[in-house]
Amino acid sequence: MLIIKNATAVQMEPAFIKEGIDIAIENDLIVEVGESLSAKYPNAEVKDFTGKLVMPGIVCSHNHFYSGLARGIMADIKPSPDFISILKNLWWRMDRALDEEALYYSGLICSLEAIRHGCTSVIDHHASPSYIEGSLATLRKGFLKAGLRGMTCFETTHRNGGVEEMAAGVEENIRFAQLVDAEKERGVEPYLVEAHIGAHAPFTVSNKGMAMLSEAVKATGRGLHIHVAEDRYDVTHSHHHYDQDIVERLDSFGLIDSKTLLAHGLFLSEKDISILNKHDGFLVHNARSNMNNNVGYSHQLRQFKNVAIGTDGIGADMFEELKFAFFKHRDAGGQMWPDSFMRHLWNGNEILGRNFGAKFGRLEAGYKADLTILDYTSPTPLVADNLPGHFAFALNASNVNSVMVEGKFSYLNREFPFDVEPIYKEAREVATRLWKDMDNLD
Repeated sequence: MLIIKNATAVQMEPAFIKEGIDIAIENDLIVEVGESLSAKYPNAEVKDFTGKLVMPGIVCSHNHFYSGLARGIMADIKPSPDFISILKNLWWRMDRALDEEALYYSGLICSLEAIRHGCTSVIDHHASPSYIEGSLATLRKGFLKAGLRGMTCFETTHRNGGVEEMAAGVEENIRFAQLVDAEKERGVEPYLVEAHIGAHAPFTVSNKGMAMLSEAVKATGRGLHIHVAEDRYDVTHSHHHYDQDIVERLDSFGLIDSKTLLAHGLFLSEKDISILNKHDGFLVHNARSNMNNNVGYSHQLRQFKNVAIGTDGIGADMFEELKFAFFKHRDAGGQMWPDSFMRHLWNGNEILGRNFGAKFGRLEAGYKADLTILDYTSPTPLVADNLPGHFAFALNASNVNSVMVEGKFSYLNREFPFDVEPIYKEAREVATRLWKDMDNLD
């Protein structure tokens, strides 16, 4: 047993702040929260966190770990005046250039950076058309090496190879879900990585692909993770080729349920939103990515029943992402305040709960011991009622002191339990090769 002693316990939902709290942890679960627990459990290991904030883990609900080696990219990228050209000239060339080595280091670096920024979990969405079979298992290795919880899936699409490519993508999703099920049954490694059934976007998945995805969802019991209406082109394409709204089309294949994650959704119709809400699915908002790609702003956030926050591959700093989401909302004339966006951030724990079959996001007995621990000395009162304001205007990733996942410290006192410099050195060399490989593509 481990006891975190004398912490300032912070919870987002329902919001509370309590000083002088001990948290008793047994294996992967919180077993008790209260005062002076070290006296009650005299044989427990004790970590004194006096003056530190201890909160349930932070979740990034949509990311792309395949983009980890894109930072400062020096490949020859053609001018890209619109969203589709950005995809073709940058991201669809990078994902085609990825091989096993590049993907491993990209995923591992992203896992380490997520932890360093306070994340206990990341929900990933992957693409590597030249390396499909086994790619999700490679990403899983990075998650486990770093000690990060998460989910991943393969981005099913027909954009490179038609029906055969779609079939290969669906098969990889099913294969990985079966791997997860087998590893859970064996119980050898910690159960840290789950599966979605992934697809790129409706405009790059034909109806044959949708039928394949539907069968995969049914066969595995997993939910769909897909980009929708990130750009108006997706909506126009759906109307032109299928005479349906986007979510309406997905729903016609049985692909919308309570485990569904729809990323972006800037231009969904009222009918689409109603369908998603009816099935209790999630929209994942990615404010910085939308701004970076100049695709517009979602003025409909308040209409969605379930909203979470992701980065769409722009790192995993969820403190910064929350700020951008709030400030962009206000700049666009929105009426929501920081409490709504803090709830959106917390909602990542609800997504985990639906997929891992466990309880996340609260400092209570029976909940997973996934914790984010912060150094934060406020010059003003810090209470439950103003916690959202501290998130929006003060708290940031530089406050992260430690991260616990599944009852073990993945990051303690600002240090990983292994030397990360050789990993970063190798990643720099792999990134240089990857950029050259991008330039050699047709």
